Amino acid sequence: MAFDIEMIKKVYANMPGRVDKAREIVGRPLTLTEKILYNHLWDGNPTKAFGRGVDYVDFAPDRVACQDATAQMALLQFMHAGKKTVAVPTTVHCDHLIQAKVDAVTDLARAKTQSNEVFDFLSSVSNKYGIGFWKPGAGIIHQVVLENYAFPGGMMIGTDSHTVNAGGLGMVAIGVGGADAVDVMSGMAWELKFPKLIGVKLTGKLSGWTAPKDVILKVAGILTVKGGTGAIVEYFGEGATSMSCTGKGTICNMGAEIGATTSTFGYDASMGRYLRSTNRADVADAADKVASYLTGDPEVYANPEQYFDQVIEINLSELEPHLNGPFTPDLATPISKMKEEAIKNNWPLQIQVGLIGSCTNSSYEDIARAASLARQVSAKNLKTKSQFTITPGSEVVRYTIERDGFIDTFHKIGATVFANACGPCIGMWDREGAEKEERNTIVHSFNRNFSKRADGNPNTLAFVGSPELVTAMAIAGDLGFNPLTDTLINEDGEEVMLDAPTGDELPPKGFDAEDPGFQAPAEDGSGVQVAVSPTSDRLQLLAPFDPWDGKNITGAKLLIKAFGKCTTDHISMAGPWLRFRGHLDNISNNMLIGAVNAFNQKTNSVKNQLTGAYDAVPAVARAYKAAGVPSIVVGDHNYGEGSSREHAAMEPRFLGVKAVLVKSFARIHETNLKKQGLLGLTFANEADYDKIQENDTINFTDLTEFAPGKPLTLEFVHADGTKDIILANHTYNEGQIGWFVAGSALNLIAAGKA
Repeated sequence: MAFDIEMIKKVYANMPGRVDKAREIVGRPLTLTEKILYNHLWDGNPTKAFGRGVDYVDFAPDRVACQDATAQMALLQFMHAGKKTVAVPTTVHCDHLIQAKVDAVTDLARAKTQSNEVFDFLSSVSNKYGIGFWKPGAGIIHQVVLENYAFPGGMMIGTDSHTVNAGGLGMVAIGVGGADAVDVMSGMAWELKFPKLIGVKLTGKLSGWTAPKDVILKVAGILTVKGGTGAIVEYFGEGATSMSCTGKGTICNMGAEIGATTSTFGYDASMGRYLRSTNRADVADAADKVASYLTGDPEVYANPEQYFDQVIEINLSELEPHLNGPFTPDLATPISKMKEEAIKNNWPLQIQVGLIGSCTNSSYEDIARAASLARQVSAKNLKTKSQFTITPGSEVVRYTIERDGFIDTFHKIGATVFANACGPCIGMWDREGAEKEERNTIVHSFNRNFSKRADGNPNTLAFVGSPELVTAMAIAGDLGFNPLTDTLINEDGEEVMLDAPTGDELPPKGFDAEDPGFQAPAEDGSGVQVAVSPTSDRLQLLAPFDPWDGKNITGAKLLIKAFGKCTTDHISMAGPWLRFRGHLDNISNNMLIGAVNAFNQKTNSVKNQLTGAYDAVPAVARAYKAAGVPSIVVGDHNYGEGSSREHAAMEPRFLGVKAVLVKSFARIHETNLKKQGLLGLTFANEADYDKIQENDTINFTDLTEFAPGKPLTLEFVHADGTKDIILANHTYNEGQIGWFVAGSALNLIAAGKA
């Protein structure tokens, strides 16, 4: 039986009436996205039609999921809320703190020793507050959610940007910061601006070397890393229904890389098969009864241009395998063009490492298709030219693929199987030689490939592809290799071609595991003690942020003017810093150390206006804070792109930053700034970015009149005494201004005023 089956049945019981009412109010057929959103309104039955990209709406998500790196801060905040238990089903998954270095057994044992304090904290907090706990080694949050909790037509939020993976099972699943999760866990509404809708019509059918991953790689090339901002992407068409459920999950997972709020697919037979294969026949049976409500209305898909804000059409029968990168997941290159592009751009052709798995591509089908290629190495007397690693997404997948012989197949070609954890995908890869910072090429089936993300080496060029394409290219060891057309020279000097990959969608013998890794919470957690040592360097109880003093911010100093791409990885790096995710003071020592200073084109080197000397960004911020001087950060487009990590907002708040002024924000980061009581502002005139000078002092002239829809005026006083008056836009509504006034959204919850 599925987890929370009664909750799921309640969602389905409400759906027909609420969706029918919404269709009546809106006055037209509805997309799947609209059906799910209108069925999850905080106030219950729909009473009005909402404007896409205009109206802020309160929703009631069905569940919350947290991974261990973000759960620490989320649960430290939840402890302030004064609740006895979580208000909705919630889970914590230990997947981010396991470093990939040797092999699964060795790495997991080391992680349990090094991070035992954190795992014990998360286990005890979960036990106390009624939260399901998935132990280290159980698997990556998104794969575990897909296997156990995702259900068609549901709505969930998670403290990780790739929560969107659950769209593969027909959910509206959205990545958020921990403060948003605390709201929902505390029994409050969750606010979201009603999204715009992008429809992707898939025709034809995948075959040969082309995989579901290639769909999202193609879409990323079309929409770019910010083209989906403020929108939900809904996939439909014969190509969608012909695809596996886990393939759909891969596509939704990487939707985070186009800035989309989330992505989703309508309920179909493949989802039913997956639910039944993962021991959730009760969910499939319930979904079958309301199947017409779990997909878009027929009129919508027949004439999508009338119902979506943008429509993209992709013919899967003609789609070519892609490799995206380096350094950004939207630089899309068909495999037939890769050699030409690599030579033109002087990308190293020799592939050092091929890595498959992760939350994006670790399904049984993915591994089976990759294994079909690995078997050809011995069958065709080949030798794998690159290092090769596999990161299973869950213990259920790992156990099943071991039982079915796939792991043995990979071992025979010299592969390393890492732990069921995020590992290299999030920078938790202790790669030998990375510290030398040599220029090199890797290929992987992960979702992101920002500079330094995988191994900390800024000169590692990472290319994203499907697991089968990555496997083939690792065998060849050549970035210019096209398995559709090119031959390889085997150990006998013969020319051979790799056969196209094959593999079962689901395990013929079913999924299995001796211990999936789940720990249920105590029936009554009131007696559970949660201890945090005051001398710990890993965990630190939170103190509330100070409320606004009601005055204009004056005399603020420019901390940094960030140049170009500034993701949450640049603002708050992962990798070795993950160990401090539960200690705000310590983690703040990585604030903006990856951002490029526009004035000297260096990272982690900004001018301290109090001394005139250059120093690390956190050091300068701390100097300003100690002197009682507020500071401001200026940034470029899509600031805060990438992971949902709220540390990228909490660290500036903790170190005295009052406002972040940029050309544009990524959605989650902008919300995180608001939640923590910071001012997230955008240039009314983007050209004003160029007016900001290194020695600027900033004064707000009308913050005392802060109101929805009213721009703020900032005075930038330059070193020579001249001034530039800059207008800054914002998207704060009355409630969000309340967060700013109170010092943070959590302050309102703790005060019982939210």
